[in-house]
Amino acid sequence: MSLDKMVLAFAGVMTLLSVVLTVYVSPYFLWFTVFIGLNLLQSAFTGFCPAAMIFKKLGAKAGNAF
Repeated sequence: MSLDKMVLAFAGVMTLLSVVLTVYVSPYFLWFTVFIGLNLLQSAFTGFCPAAMIFKKLGAKAGNAF
C-alpha cells in the first residue's frame, strides 16, 4: 500500500472513530473530528502531514502526494 493510501485510510479511520466516540462517550470528542478536518485542510495546502512522516519512517513506499 502506498503512503498516500495509508494516510487517507488513517484519516478515514480516525474520523469514524471520533464520530463513534462522540456518539457513545462524550460530545466533546467532536473537537477531535474538528482537529482531523483542520489537519487535512492544512496538509492539502502546505504538504506537511505528520501521519505521512510517521508512515514514511515505518517504511511505507512513497506515493504521488507525499
